[in-house]
Amino acid sequence: MTSEHATTGEALAQARARLREAGLPEADLDARLLVGWSTGLDATGLFLREREPVDPNASARLDAALDRRLAGEPVHRIVGRRAFFDHEFHLSRETLEPRPDTEALVHLASRALSQGPAEPLIADVGTGTGILAVSLLALHPEALCVATDLSEGALATAGRNAHEAGVAERFLPLRADFLAPFADGSLDVVVSNPPYIPTGDLARLSREVREHDPVLALDGGADGLVAYRAIVGEAERVLRPAGELLLEIGIGQEGDVARIAATHGFRLVARERDLSGIVRALRFARAAPESHKDGENRMETIG
Repeated sequence: MTSEHATTGEALAQARARLREAGLPEADLDARLLVGWSTGLDATGLFLREREPVDPNASARLDAALDRRLAGEPVHRIVGRRAFFDHEFHLSRETLEPRPDTEALVHLASRALSQGPAEPLIADVGTGTGILAVSLLALHPEALCVATDLSEGALATAGRNAHEAGVAERFLPLRADFLAPFADGSLDVVVSNPPYIPTGDLARLSREVREHDPVLALDGGADGLVAYRAIVGEAERVLRPAGELLLEIGIGQEGDVARIAATHGFRLVARERDLSGIVRALRFARAAPESHKDGENRMETIG
């Protein structure tokens, strides 16, 4: 428990000690985030007011938050938000917690949009918190994005995030399964971070992910590739001739996803690595007609 009449600095030290004692790997960062959230102070405020006493209500919020963190709830779930790319995003129980790995897909998709039509129409499949749609709309002011998801709660969360990022007028939420509602040849870009974890691996995920991220957004089926087959198959129909498909992948899935794409007439033209050097995002364009005839055996990839 936080000491009665503790100053902000003392509360921070006590929170850090509790989390370190529990062996949490990011105890210092978690402590700063929870103390800041409980007191309503940003990093500067924590420093400037470190000698001021913590309000009793804030102290109670902090103790409750620490109990939740020690019980395994991720710190960003507790505070209800997480920074991603250039914005902060509200979370909900229907959405994945945004992770830095996905920034690789934003970089790759942004380059594709910069080289495409002046006013592109994007589909963000399985939008969740809306991190892909919102980030890309903020980077490309002429773009329009239809964000699909099966969860009404996720769409509501994404819409709130789009509003706070100032892109709501170009963000169109749509409850849909993959790309089913779109007309043939109607889209310039399809982007998605689909579920890609094999069902058998879900039980081995960390407690924070396993108990707090929605299974619908994690479970990729027996081989982790079910969503890719659906998205790529539908993308072949809904993308315009010069349209592009951009996908986040799990570790080691590049070859499998590229083969799926090749059978539907797409060639791999670029890949992007995350900060750990792992290939995390793939960019596909239409293959030449003669390349598509022989399917995956004539798949073109980059070196």
